[in-house]
This record gives sequence, structure tokens and C-alpha cells, in this order.
Amino acid sequence: MPETEVRAEVGSLQEVLAALSDPVRLEMVRRMHAAGAPAACAVLYDDVSKSTASHHFKILREAGVTQRSVIGGQTHQELRLEDVEAVYPGVLSSILAAPR
Repeated sequence: MPETEVRAEVGSLQEVLAALSDPVRLEMVRRMHAAGAPAACAVLYDDVSKSTASHHFKILREAGVTQRSVIGGQTHQELRLEDVEAVYPGVLSSILAAPR
């Protein structure tokens, strides 16, 4: 059973949009959405260092867009689509549906 951190509140609309404004973070979120379940961190990014990826994961988590869990000793990230949509209906789903 995964260990999940206590869920943070979904941030303000400005925080959510700022978190999604970076192309690397947006791609991470798209990959989480495609996975549909907690995904190992390493499969969520390319072409950035592990420390840079950690920074991006932190920004997404602090904005309330994602949550982190540990499964089998490995850290995974999960998109909080339903939580964000409950606070800001249509915002995240529209961003995810937009062409790349």
C-alpha cells in the first residue's frame, strides 16, 4: 500500500496557472495524466537533471496540482485532477486537452 503525503489544499488560480506555465512542468503533468495512476518520477521528465526535476515536482505539489507517494520504496507522482477540477472547474482539463 502506498504511503501518501497529507494532501495540500489546491492553491490559488494564479499559483496553479503559474505552476503549469513552465513547459517542463506542463509535460510532467501531461505524462501523469496519461499514466492515470501514480507514476515513477523518472518516467515523467526528459532532458533535465534529477535536481531540476525535483524542483519542478515541488512547485507542482505546492500549487496543489500533484501529490507524492512512496510505493515499494520508490517515489511516485500523481496528478490531482479531480481536486483541481473541483476548485477550478474546466481549467486543468482544458489545459490538458489543448494541442501541444
